[in-house]
Amino acid sequence: MRIANDVVQFCAIVIGLGLLFSWLGVYNTGRLPFYQSFIFWTSTMAVGAGTSVLISPLVWGPRFEHIPAIFKIGAVSAIVSIPVTLTLILFFSRQAMTLEIFLIQFSYVLVISLIVTTGAYVKDAMEDRGAPETEASDPLAQFMERLPMKYRSAELHAISSEDHYLRVHTSLGEEMILMRLADAVRELAAADGLQVHRSWWVAKQGVQDEKRIDGRSLLVLPSGTEVPVSRSFRAKAKEAGLIR
Repeated sequence: MRIANDVVQFCAIVIGLGLLFSWLGVYNTGRLPFYQSFIFWTSTMAVGAGTSVLISPLVWGPRFEHIPAIFKIGAVSAIVSIPVTLTLILFFSRQAMTLEIFLIQFSYVLVISLIVTTGAYVKDAMEDRGAPETEASDPLAQFMERLPMKYRSAELHAISSEDHYLRVHTSLGEEMILMRLADAVRELAAADGLQVHRSWWVAKQGVQDEKRIDGRSLLVLPSGTEVPVSRSFRAKAKEAGLIR
């Protein structure tokens, strides 16, 4: 259901922007019949938004957490601008595409992409700051409030990253939520658990056993799911008593 809601929201944004740009006649599309302009802009917005959905989780994920936000905004904007620029050239350029034509169009698109990406980042930052800061004695219980009602009384065992979603492993089963692992780890900083892999965070109460395979440590959850412990997190996991 959550994924379906995200798909509906994505389609609504693409169609809404397609209607807006068609009505404004951006790129001199006002000379076209409205339905042609709408098809063009909706396709262009879908290309840009789709690329952003695929790229953003990687750029904003734990692998690049140490990189300042300004560089990540620039990276997302630049990557998104490439397919959008190609779409514009295919629709409008009557000349053979040259590097000069591409770079000129790319520079225009990049400016718009930077504005949109920066706006999205500022919006998310303001929402994070505006969220009420509750002094919960149990950060695990506070995190569980993000899950559907039936999971909120469960024990949190682990969290794994899957694209821009998190799979939350609990004593009552698993549930997907839309959240970055880096944000979840930050929210659970005071909880009795730790990150053991770039894609995994585990609660100490959720670790049932440890396995060793070819020198690698694996933490076993009550469900039987095996959580890898990477070299960069091995020292912390050992200090926490999760591995030998």
